[in-house]
Amino acid sequence: MAPSNKTLGKSYDPEPIEKKWYERWTEKGLFRGDEKSDKPSFCIVIPPPNVTGSLHMGHALNNTLQDISCRFMRMSGYNVLWLPGTDHAGIATQNVVEKSLAANGVSRHDLGREAFVEKIWEWKKEYGSRIINQLKRLGASCDWERERFTMDEGLSRAVRAVFVRLYKEGLIYRGKYIINWCPRCRTALSDLEVDHHEEKGKIFFIRYPFNDGPGHVVVATTRPETILGDVAIAVHPRDEKNRHLIGRKVLVPVNGRVIPVIEDMMVDPAFGTGLVKITPAHDPNDFLVGQRHGLEPLQVIDEHGIMNDFAGPEFSGMDRFDGREKIVAILRQSDLLEKIEEHEHAIGHCYRCDTIIEPYLSEQWFVKAGPLAKPGIEAVRDGRINIVPAQWVNTYNMWMENIRDWCISRQLWWGHRIPAWTCSDCGYLTVSEDDPDSCESCGSTRIAQDEDVLDTWFSSALWPFSTLGWPDDTKELKTFYPTSLLVTGFDILFFWVARMIMMGLKFMDEEPFKNVYIHALVRDEHGQKMSKSKGNVIDPLEIIEKSGADSLRMTLAALTVQGRDIYLSPERIEIYRLFMNKIWNASKLAMANLEGNEPAAIEDATGLRIHDLWILHRLDDTIDSVTGYLKGYFYGEAARALYQFVWSELCDWYLEMAKPALRGDEGDIRRASTRNVIRHLFDRTLRLLHPFIPFLTDELWEAFGFGDGSIEEVSWPQPIRLQDGGNLGSMAIFQELVRNARNLRSEARMHPQQVVPEAVVFLNEENSGCKESIMENSDLFRLLARVGKISVPEPGSAKPPKSLVAVTGFGEMFIVAGDLLDIESEIARLAGELKRSKADLDKSARKLADESFIARAPEEIIEKERSRLSQTRDKIMLIERNMESLSRQ
Repeated sequence: MAPSNKTLGKSYDPEPIEKKWYERWTEKGLFRGDEKSDKPSFCIVIPPPNVTGSLHMGHALNNTLQDISCRFMRMSGYNVLWLPGTDHAGIATQNVVEKSLAANGVSRHDLGREAFVEKIWEWKKEYGSRIINQLKRLGASCDWERERFTMDEGLSRAVRAVFVRLYKEGLIYRGKYIINWCPRCRTALSDLEVDHHEEKGKIFFIRYPFNDGPGHVVVATTRPETILGDVAIAVHPRDEKNRHLIGRKVLVPVNGRVIPVIEDMMVDPAFGTGLVKITPAHDPNDFLVGQRHGLEPLQVIDEHGIMNDFAGPEFSGMDRFDGREKIVAILRQSDLLEKIEEHEHAIGHCYRCDTIIEPYLSEQWFVKAGPLAKPGIEAVRDGRINIVPAQWVNTYNMWMENIRDWCISRQLWWGHRIPAWTCSDCGYLTVSEDDPDSCESCGSTRIAQDEDVLDTWFSSALWPFSTLGWPDDTKELKTFYPTSLLVTGFDILFFWVARMIMMGLKFMDEEPFKNVYIHALVRDEHGQKMSKSKGNVIDPLEIIEKSGADSLRMTLAALTVQGRDIYLSPERIEIYRLFMNKIWNASKLAMANLEGNEPAAIEDATGLRIHDLWILHRLDDTIDSVTGYLKGYFYGEAARALYQFVWSELCDWYLEMAKPALRGDEGDIRRASTRNVIRHLFDRTLRLLHPFIPFLTDELWEAFGFGDGSIEEVSWPQPIRLQDGGNLGSMAIFQELVRNARNLRSEARMHPQQVVPEAVVFLNEENSGCKESIMENSDLFRLLARVGKISVPEPGSAKPPKSLVAVTGFGEMFIVAGDLLDIESEIARLAGELKRSKADLDKSARKLADESFIARAPEEIIEKERSRLSQTRDKIMLIERNMESLSRQ
């Protein structure tokens, strides 16, 4: 097809192009997965962003990588479904709406549960599509007709089905347990929802008097406010220093209750004094000790973080931290505080509101995780699930092998309400997928549903199969499950990935995905985590506004290395914005020379010169490498290979060498063959680039006239494998000649456009066969190196006078400067450089001769110094050769 009549603007303006193309893609249904297709399927379920969310750089990276894989697989002939959706985000969404109501002086309790939930649905309707629209601006090629929400009707039915089935198998139970509790959000948190911060605190050494005479024991604690709930003091049974105390009784300071001294293996004899206060209602380890010894928990802090009536009238109603201060003051006054030491330890905070969590004894719902975890461990161990990079496998196994029961109930109003109803008459618990009218046991209609909702991660754990229609046996499930790839951050490996594996194996009897690609964090240029408080956040939406989505996508892809964090800066994004302009301008040059050219297939090397064969070979290599990289999820390597090929090889080398032929300087046959090569290069290169920069490539594809629609609709490029006739080795020498000529000119401060009289090349014996090829392509050398002529004399010929010299792997090259260079000034400059280089050589030699340096320095530092010594010797030799060559008459 001939180029279109479209004229490209002076530079790439992404905004109108991105808007136009995204509308075209969606109108044409290019992203729709077909459950009836005969093609092999490739499916990704999007990690559902919170409905409250706004696109941040982590989202941008995650979805860029997913989109690259989806577009690559579509072009590779697969039936691709990238299934999008959002998460209802229980705590986060409820908090947002509560704050909105509070601004008008209204609380959720003023509205009541039903009206408050209705308010959240209204909020979701108004704001819930924000992040979806932002993903579209990034270019995400999701099947938007299949967009799901974790609380839509189908997913809610799946949640109930899973809950009921697990309950009936005894894998869900209700019981009292110490859980992480947020007094601000007033809900339970899983261990994974607690952020631990290292903070400076204090250890209080407190005296507990014996109840039967003088004396006392000293116990160390970081939480004196919980003393009021102590039910025992524990000693390790093999602690020789303290085991004689076992069986005695002591008085709880402040309230005087009598408690026993017991033995338990839980105690760390090295901490504090080796004695530990046991407070089962306020510490998870103490809770287990209490269960082993039949100790009744005594709860003295309530769900608001307030000291309750069991703490005693003197403390009841006080904030827990105010209670701490008052108890410490009383202990000091009573001479029961022996000492206080500074102590740095990890304090748990709510991941949503940053409130310090309270270990809290509460009746909650739990999943027995152990039986579900075992098949999940085996699936990874057997290779049925491939985690990339593999460094995360050990982390996954460690967590799964030490998994604790999962607390799944949350004291919220927004979420999937637990499908359990308690009978007021007989106390029986009816657990049902459908809302019951009466008690299953006695038939009474006086039943009440549990007030709690399920942990958000419970519904998210079902995402790969619930979104495809489970519990119904749908065509989508048969076509797209198990899914092919999950792309996610390491921070939710346990929150989400492990739980999806457990649930998928349990309910589908098959792993939920074949491959898990875990990407790293996007940090600032100094390696710091981005945060508003640090002021170092780079907003992807601002980058898209300023530089376009393709610039951001290419930046994130190119900076990706498996297992390594991304250090992002505006300067790095600018590099890839300039890359977009480079592609744009190169395309303009190509199109200007393709007008009126009828395409012809490149089937053999007829009419092709060394640089044509070289660039076609390099294109084939790039196709191979990019294809392999994308299949192995080496996104960064693929992007960097494309950047190198397009900028350096296609633009900086080939298009420059092709200009004489395009002008007609080499005749009509050469002009036609060069145009065919260029057409082939841009056709295949745009295809390779499309998964990374889809907007720009489709705009150029249309402008070139390569097709009527999107690149998405054509096949992934394949190598053509033309025979190069052994010329590629000569091309490598040719490029080295040009680079050395340019370097010599640059070091001598010669003007880039100044033509020097001659270049003389002396080939060593093993490369003597390249003489013919060099001379056949001397016109290209003269063009790129800006020299009047090039010659390759016989070995042993006289070296030219007044010349700059480069020593290379193929021999020597002399640039005859003639009168264009002030020889005396250049020799003086080289003499100064020689003096500095000899000083550097002496410094390196002395360092390597120093036995203490060799003994102390790491091997890589020593090796670096040896390399520096060798390079400096080579540099000195080259300077001396140039001084000699310039002096030659």
